[in-house]
Amino acid sequence: MLHSGRVVFGEMEVVVFGRPAAEMVAEEAGRRQAERVFLMASGTLNRTTEEIAKVRRALGNRFAGLFDRMPPHTPRRAVIEAAVMAREAGADLIVTIGGGSVTDGAKAVQLCLANDIRAAEALDQIRPVKGPDGVLGPPPCNAPSVAQVAVPTTLSAGEFSAIAGVTDERTRVKELFRHPRIIPRAVVLDPAVTVHTPEWL
Repeated sequence: MLHSGRVVFGEMEVVVFGRPAAEMVAEEAGRRQAERVFLMASGTLNRTTEEIAKVRRALGNRFAGLFDRMPPHTPRRAVIEAAVMAREAGADLIVTIGGGSVTDGAKAVQLCLANDIRAAEALDQIRPVKGPDGVLGPPPCNAPSVAQVAVPTTLSAGEFSAIAGVTDERTRVKELFRHPRIIPRAVVLDPAVTVHTPEWL
């Protein structure tokens, strides 16, 4: 059994907790001088709770748009749909509120924005490639410039990785897209937001 180790979160800057999520998200947006905050949220949270409305109110005129239709397992078509909306909104920060599919979706959206990917098939261009050492890594591509702040509501822990799991509907295979800069720069932990999540999930 492993009794020692080392974890490096790379480009992650901060994990914050102890205050309401809406308050901490607004503070992070201000700290980053973001003016066009694009929310990617759980549809259930948006439709059946006040959690997303609280974040929108806290952001005030920084709020630029909302995508709340990410299906489970993050299908490519939904990533492209979210990327189109984020691009049209002029997003300078993406905030995710939800489980792993939403979190991973935004990580993939970051790559789409940076590399002008506008179609599901074009995601093929940013599939991981093997380096000389045999390790998979990002292909030659533009690094994301629109950061992500994650408010997780499940135990997927996707908010702590620089890998986005996205399902290719053509093959029904979930692919792992990688780039060191797609890890959320900030993670906001608020247990009050998670009480709506079914225990089975």
